[in-house]
Amino acid sequence: MAEIGETLREARMRRRIDMTEVEAATKIRAKYLRALENEEWDLLPGPTFVKTFLRTYAEYLELDPRLLVEEYRQRFERPSTQDLTPFGTGMGGARRRRQRPRRPIGPFIVFFFGVVALLGAFYLLGVVWGDPEENEVPNTVATATPTATPTATPRKSSERKKKKSPPPRVSLRLTASDPVFVCLVDATGKQVLDGVQLEAGQRTRSYRSQRFRANFGNGSVRMSVNGKNYRAADVGRPIGYEFRPG
Repeated sequence: MAEIGETLREARMRRRIDMTEVEAATKIRAKYLRALENEEWDLLPGPTFVKTFLRTYAEYLELDPRLLVEEYRQRFERPSTQDLTPFGTGMGGARRRRQRPRRPIGPFIVFFFGVVALLGAFYLLGVVWGDPEENEVPNTVATATPTATPTATPRKSSERKKKKSPPPRVSLRLTASDPVFVCLVDATGKQVLDGVQLEAGQRTRSYRSQRFRANFGNGSVRMSVNGKNYRAADVGRPIGYEFRPG
């Protein structure tokens, strides 16, 4: 298969389209379009934006975006940190925990029987050498009126287990003031919005998760977080945010 950048450049030159026309139609800056044609991936914001820009540019040139994106993934995309983590790390820790030596219980048993023998010896000495008058049973028997002792009823509230409160969540909704590319990932790693372009005035639905990570192609977006509105910083380049409870 031909190079990715060469395929894009030949398709654009064959249709006699200037770079400024592509920039106006796709809303992708010209420097990023040139980086795609020259395969200068380090000049692009990141792998997610590379695949998004590549897909949009290929669709504009009436090329198959899936082939180009798959070619980029196989040749240039690096594996994630989770893929490089060796298996068995947790198993080794569990095996080491299981191999801890148990404390011997023999000394505790000897100490227990020694205490019992000592108490028995004191009891026998008290019976043999005790005062005979104290051991005699008195003739007069005192009668006592039994008194009812109230029985304490256990509280049911103490027996009930406290319900665990659910973990806090974040409510997020995005509104575009100008055309902007958006990538949104929730706490489970699911890509809620995978390189979607929001037009001016377009609004997403409200998403809820324990955490969000968002990447914007520019600062033309307003964020409603738990009912409070914020505007993204206009820094002249793509910008990312992470949303957590509080």
